Amino acid sequence: MIVRPRPKVWQLLFILRGSILPRIWPQILAVALMAAAILVLERLGLLRVPPVGALPYSLIGIALSIFAGFRNSACYDRWWEARRLLGQLVIEARSLARQEQAYVRNADPARPARLSVLTIAFAQALRGHLRGASASEDLRRLLDDEPAGAVLAARHVPNAVLDRLSGAIAGLLQQGTISGPVVRILEERVTALSAVLAGCERIKATPLPYAYTLLLHRTCYAFCLLLPFGLIESAGLAAPIFAAVVSYTFFGLDVLGDELERPFGEEENALPLDAICRAIEIAICEAAGLEPVPEPLGPNDYVLL
Repeated sequence: MIVRPRPKVWQLLFILRGSILPRIWPQILAVALMAAAILVLERLGLLRVPPVGALPYSLIGIALSIFAGFRNSACYDRWWEARRLLGQLVIEARSLARQEQAYVRNADPARPARLSVLTIAFAQALRGHLRGASASEDLRRLLDDEPAGAVLAARHVPNAVLDRLSGAIAGLLQQGTISGPVVRILEERVTALSAVLAGCERIKATPLPYAYTLLLHRTCYAFCLLLPFGLIESAGLAAPIFAAVVSYTFFGLDVLGDELERPFGEEENALPLDAICRAIEIAICEAAGLEPVPEPLGPNDYVLL
């Protein structure tokens, strides 16, 4: 996620970090060069471009704007819902650590903060699960060899951590450390973590309908490639400039929608899963008295992962 102060007016044209321009400049350049080539050939008399009115481009442009706006709105809804789920993850993880401190550690101060450690492990396992990456390094750092190996051997690592979490709560009940009402309170947190997991999986596994995305991609490319023919007569020598500006708008909206559609990815506009998981670990370590307490993650060249 891009984290930077609001740019000044004179900086807008020169900011590349966080912009979608590095991803779409080949398409923009191709459209601009195409417009320039058509203009040169037309001025040399080697190509005759029939006059095209503004009406066809206006109709296609309006329809394309509506489609792109609707798709970007749907993609942003996915991005924002994912952010809300990760915020809920922070709430539930902190609550579970606080409740362990109140109901378990106060009853037996010598007991290790196992629930808190498993909660951190769940956050790290969820991060790896959503990004399709391995969380083995973090899980082996947090858990003993035997639990870490069993968890990593599971087909669904985050769910395996939740199983361990419920098992630890059940063990506390059997040992008489906590009572039935306390078990219910702690299990409510585990159920809430499971709901966050299911919500994040729903977003990741259910992209926008492919046919709709394909229609928008095709229309965007067709419009931008036909645009130079309509600008030669009206814009003259400025046709390549206008073609580049319009292409930047439509190609940019298209690519931005692609990035927002994948909120758990590692693109610059994706959600900062690493920073959120680190914030959870810091809060739980401080609440449970675990050492060492890691440092918070900050943006690297304006990008917070």
